[in-house]
Amino acid sequence: MTEIEINALKFPIGKLKIPIEFSSEIISEYIHTIEKFPSELKSLSQSLSAKQLNWRYRPDGWKVKQVVHHCGDSHVNAYIRYKWTLTEDTPTIKAYNEASWAELPDSRDDDLSTTLQFIHAVHGKWVNLLKTMEEDDFKKVFIHHEHGRKVSLALNTAIYDWHCKHHLAHIKQALESKGAYN
Repeated sequence: MTEIEINALKFPIGKLKIPIEFSSEIISEYIHTIEKFPSELKSLSQSLSAKQLNWRYRPDGWKVKQVVHHCGDSHVNAYIRYKWTLTEDTPTIKAYNEASWAELPDSRDDDLSTTLQFIHAVHGKWVNLLKTMEEDDFKKVFIHHEHGRKVSLALNTAIYDWHCKHHLAHIKQALESKGAYN
């Protein structure tokens, strides 16, 4: 497989594109993506067999079940970052080692029911928070300790709009490949 083919599998919707300006309309679209994600993820993954849950979306990529569990881990971290940023002055957030988390026993579990419920609950609280934020709240920033850059909540909302779409595409890709990358 060429590097171009692997990158296409790694980024099936392309890399994140950041708008020049974050309008309220764009932010609303991002929130809508985050709001509908739990039901889309559940619809896509809840009836998969153990065999399908263990298919990879690309060579050396995560298995479908790891992608689903990762979304729970990632999105709860995102929600907490919003809370910190809204209540503290430019907090430095703690990152987590997502690759290591994806290898923990709970991320290798074929039973997705608890994780799907967890994602539904986290997104319920997260979307409620997002919909009640003022325009100036989206301008607040946190510092990401891995690279020391300031990240606004508007940008973080764009990142998670992309993240939701990105991982749904990974699962669809794994299912379309029918285990070809295992």
